[in-house]
Amino acid sequence: MPELPEVEVVRAGLAPAVTGARVIGAEVLDPRALKRHLPPEAGRARSADFERRVVGLRLAAPERRGKFLWIPVAPERGGAEPGVALLAHLGMSGQLLLRSLEAADDRHVRIRLWIEHPAHGELRLDFADQRLFGSLALDALVPAPGGGTIPSQSGHIARDPLDPLFDDGAFVVALRSRAAGAKKLLLDQTLVSGVGNIYADEALWRARLHPEAPGRSLGPRKARELLTRVREVFAQALAEGGTSFDAQYVNVNGRAGYFARELEVYGRTGQPCSRCGGPIKRTAFMNRSSHFCPKCQRFRGSRSS
Repeated sequence: MPELPEVEVVRAGLAPAVTGARVIGAEVLDPRALKRHLPPEAGRARSADFERRVVGLRLAAPERRGKFLWIPVAPERGGAEPGVALLAHLGMSGQLLLRSLEAADDRHVRIRLWIEHPAHGELRLDFADQRLFGSLALDALVPAPGGGTIPSQSGHIARDPLDPLFDDGAFVVALRSRAAGAKKLLLDQTLVSGVGNIYADEALWRARLHPEAPGRSLGPRKARELLTRVREVFAQALAEGGTSFDAQYVNVNGRAGYFARELEVYGRTGQPCSRCGGPIKRTAFMNRSSHFCPKCQRFRGSRSS
């Protein structure tokens, strides 16, 4: 599943092409890719409602919180739908692809938008999704705590560690007040958003923390170190264009990210830890897996600084 770095790479790639562009056409090829789109009138078909409402909208600069990506609608005098955004949730395999008008079709395209940009001319914006867990939607923007606006469907998630308004102190207090394991807490989108399975494993390895170390066992210094390690992993992944293990995650130009080459524990079961030489272990975790080094990420139930 795309995590914060992958979604941020997509956001940055979209920005030059969609900021200031107008949607001049839309085609829903598979209504299942609109599961998050809720027509304002009960009983109205999602596909017809989405196509009717999205055409003519002028788009502003894309924004992101955690794994949620949205493109606000630029306000215009006499324009329709003020306070609305085109919301994209990529799910497990969703892709937003910028293409020229004459480009060949990509596989698994579910929704296609034609946009016209004042500088770049006409382009296609294709939403492709093999597994159909993702969705596009038009969603109302609502005030976000601390400032700004956010789509109503993502209003429940916390800010992410790259957000300038992320409250480090509040995160440390919340982390240290809970009995759940450190990895489970990193994946709690109401506590901190954008951290998924891969980057949680990598940050915990860098912090020398066992995935099941209780949050309340961490001292203030160790809790802050964990947050620092999360940011380090994100920064490195962004520099590499995200993590790609197959063709399902690509940027807006269809290119893969290369951070998988830098992973220390995730997907390295049985291989030697680059820090201590011990074998990397894989254990079951919430229908997924945890990867860690038992030798240098020892489980400690008592408080660590």
